[in-house]
Amino acid sequence: MKNVLIPTDFSENSMNAIRYALELFKYEKTEFYILNAYEDEVYSNHELLEEEPFEEVIEMAKNRSQLKLDLLLEEIQTLAPHPRFKYHMVSAYNSLIDEVDKIVIGKDIDIIVMGTKGESYAKTYVFGSNTLQVLKYVSCPVLVIPEFYEYKQPKHVLFASNYLIPYRRREIKLLSTLLSPFRSIIDMLYISKSDHLSKRQKDNKAFLEEGLEKLQFKFKHIDSKNVSKAISNYASENEMDLLVMVNTRHSFLEDMLFRSKVDDICLHTNIPFLALQNIRRNI
Repeated sequence: MKNVLIPTDFSENSMNAIRYALELFKYEKTEFYILNAYEDEVYSNHELLEEEPFEEVIEMAKNRSQLKLDLLLEEIQTLAPHPRFKYHMVSAYNSLIDEVDKIVIGKDIDIIVMGTKGESYAKTYVFGSNTLQVLKYVSCPVLVIPEFYEYKQPKHVLFASNYLIPYRRREIKLLSTLLSPFRSIIDMLYISKSDHLSKRQKDNKAFLEEGLEKLQFKFKHIDSKNVSKAISNYASENEMDLLVMVNTRHSFLEDMLFRSKVDDICLHTNIPFLALQNIRRNI
């Protein structure tokens, strides 16, 4: 069984991510946790906060959230009335990041599915879009669905890696389980000015081969210094259906001053993007 968390703000963008997830997991027994965290809505409603007691504003937001979740559940059950699916609708007066993190740990979530509106939308946020925040701070794989993307089976998958990081068995198993029903072919892309691999890189590469043995894969090498551009060009030229990368934890200072390659890819890719978080889970 898979446990899948899908945050929603009831926009068409988040609904598109839900539709993608329902298709992607239709072969799996799956529990979906559909989350609406409405704390930001409360604090952004300045006029209402000035006119009404704070507790009443919270109660009003809670009722709106629950009503919209009830309506959303009806729509989802119409789209995917599969007996293998079970739905949990979660309304929470909390920040998105805190509530996502809480559910990931409490419900042993395997993967988070979110939509993204891309670069121009992210600029409206002081610290980046909600999707980027989840990518940075939540210890769980995140599947990002671009706005307006129409579902296609992930038949051809691009996995870009430098083989420097020891992969987590749980996450590689998730990837294998996710792609096996579609008989996906994976292009393992190594981008470097040299095709030489160190012993550690060779060991990590062998670990991938073992973990993905049920799938077909091909190892590719591109001679380039611009990793983000090389990945984007390869995905476009080879008509990839899904991009997979491993996110890494940087120092706090680096996070504040620079945007990672994963962030850039997330904002600019026009195909679904799965970020494996490479974090050891205690559960």
